[in-house]
Amino acid sequence: MAKQPMLKFVKTAKEMPQKRDADVRSHDFGEIYREFAAEKAAEQSGRCSQCGVPYCQSHCPLHNNIPDWLRLTAEGRLQEAYEISQATNTFPEICGRICPQDRLCEGNCVIEQSGHGTVTIGAVEKYITDTAFDMGWVKPIKPATDRAESVAIIGAGPGGLSAADVLRRAGVQVTVYDRYDRAGGLLTYGIPGFKLEKDIVMQRVKQLEDGGVEFVLNCNVGTDISFDAIRGKHDAVLIAAGVYKTRELTNEGADAAGIVRAIDFLTASNKKSFGDDVPEFEDGTLNASGKRVVVIGGGDTAMDCVRTAIRQGATSVKCLYRRDRANMPGSQREVQNAEEEGVEFVWLAAPAGFSGNPVSQVSVQKMRLGAPDASGRQSPEKIEGGIYEEGADLVIKALGFEPEDIQADWDAEELETTRWGTVKAQFGTHATSIPGVYAVGDIVRGASLVVWAIRDGREAGEEMLRYLATTTSVAAE
Repeated sequence: MAKQPMLKFVKTAKEMPQKRDADVRSHDFGEIYREFAAEKAAEQSGRCSQCGVPYCQSHCPLHNNIPDWLRLTAEGRLQEAYEISQATNTFPEICGRICPQDRLCEGNCVIEQSGHGTVTIGAVEKYITDTAFDMGWVKPIKPATDRAESVAIIGAGPGGLSAADVLRRAGVQVTVYDRYDRAGGLLTYGIPGFKLEKDIVMQRVKQLEDGGVEFVLNCNVGTDISFDAIRGKHDAVLIAAGVYKTRELTNEGADAAGIVRAIDFLTASNKKSFGDDVPEFEDGTLNASGKRVVVIGGGDTAMDCVRTAIRQGATSVKCLYRRDRANMPGSQREVQNAEEEGVEFVWLAAPAGFSGNPVSQVSVQKMRLGAPDASGRQSPEKIEGGIYEEGADLVIKALGFEPEDIQADWDAEELETTRWGTVKAQFGTHATSIPGVYAVGDIVRGASLVVWAIRDGREAGEEMLRYLATTTSVAAE
């Protein structure tokens, strides 16, 4: 009888891939987790209970067939595991690295709920696809037949790229327009290398390029090319522009030099990692070296900023967040990594004002949690008289992102938006108010997760294929 490869969670403890020592990793931008060895990946996959109702799968936005590829990995059938993983996820090697698994699949693992420690789903997902690239199992995109229809995608982030993959595999001609000089969006310029090394993103971009996807970079829609011109050149359009407008501070002194946007700080750091010439990094404007750094915010972007500042050689790094640790939106795993690397978190604290120009001091308002708000989270309240001063040479605003005014910037008044400024798109189809124009990702959802953008892009790609088939058949008649 064959040996049972699964249900080993009772005897085998949860084990993550080894982390590089904090004292070493905090001086470079290499990924902090080492790769699983084949035996360890099989062992940890074998902890899966193969439960009848896989909550890991139902809580994954892509509904990945997680129990299936865990079993295949435990059995040593890695190529099949990769094929099952790739069937529902355009970029499993990226999701395995940056998804907040503690809030999604792993956080809802049945054996985690029973006290045995979750299956390390993300680490296995990463291992499967990295192995697939190494072994040559990731095949070039080769449509069976090239089609005449053409689609424009505005935005080369995860939503746009996942849609491009779906459309190009079906033979559609795909052109991706993006404001940056490299494709990838926030995958390339927003997420630091210690979470997602850039060659991982670039290998997927190359796969799309080699498969016939055309990239038009350094192209700002509304400035370098009009939205109407794009619509005129293509049979359908997908808006996947993301949200890049930073929420601003309104405190006194918030316009001082030395108070910078998180996106600018992270983009400069990532460009530097590519070897680019970055004047604002070289002159110290977007460089934390030798500075007392204060990051304001409690999401994943704030975590990226504090950990980047440590690696740039800041003398101290503090993160102010107005709620407590339990109520922060960022990944708890990221908070732990940051603390190991020397970041100090100041909970229940918010900026009250700034002194100096360039900034030299932050007035910090102590907070407490009051009654729950409409979302169910306790609202932060000021503690009367609870203000103190914190020295700072660089303040980074990581307060979240909002959409730019697309209607005005693109001269697209017919494109319906919500009261928050996001593009209004139908649930499921992602169709907008303009026939043949679709929208996905953060520009629809507001600032959200990469995995949701991938799901949106895949769904929109399939819907656009149906639209193209309909319009083509009508035209033929």
